[in-house]
Amino acid sequence: MYIYAHRGFSGKYPENTMIAFQQAYDLGVDGIELDVQMTKDGELVVIHDERIERTTDGIGYVKDFSYRQLCRFDAGSWFHPRFAGERIPALTDVLDWLANQKRSIVLSIELKNGIIQYDGMEEKLLTLLDSYRLWNHHVIISSFSIQSLYKMRQLAKDINLALLVEGTEQNVLDVARSLNVKEVHVDWTFFISAEGEKVRQEVDTCVYTINEVSLLNKLIGSGVKAIMTDFPDRMIRR
Repeated sequence: MYIYAHRGFSGKYPENTMIAFQQAYDLGVDGIELDVQMTKDGELVVIHDERIERTTDGIGYVKDFSYRQLCRFDAGSWFHPRFAGERIPALTDVLDWLANQKRSIVLSIELKNGIIQYDGMEEKLLTLLDSYRLWNHHVIISSFSIQSLYKMRQLAKDINLALLVEGTEQNVLDVARSLNVKEVHVDWTFFISAEGEKVRQEVDTCVYTINEVSLLNKLIGSGVKAIMTDFPDRMIRR
């Protein structure tokens, strides 16, 4: 079972920051999951929320700032004062960092375009992946937005896609087949449902967000490909 660090090592470091990614990598995780929004000037940036106030000292929507403006905000102090000065990374920062690491890991990129529709996000991401030669082997593109995943599939027939699922959704397998997804990323509620059992018989399944070893133990032998966790240190010890 692979271990993916959810927003980096977000249990002990500010989520979706370079220090969280580096610390997860240093632990030996198999992959890192992160979230992507888009700025006013079209830069893909790594942040979970559409608004910035939960994880920075700024206020407002990501879409209303240029990348240069976003870089001025502190993305670390909210977590702990010792992380003051951490910034919202551009996706290119992460890709540059990843390209310079000696060990290859999976990068799971979630497109956060369900609440706000970021025009051109899919094309921008594919252009970046092409420039870094990261189309297939070590990158998975995920989203709750079926529309966005369909667009990704139309633009790139061979790109690795993952459908994100929460709760007890139905007809997930039909959607997964129509998108030809590589993986389905599900929460615990869906995993233990009858629909979840059907899905994992046919499609590789990753379960999020597993932070307790007791839950990890229940997944052993279930055929789950990977888990996402805020605390990879707890899981890698197993």
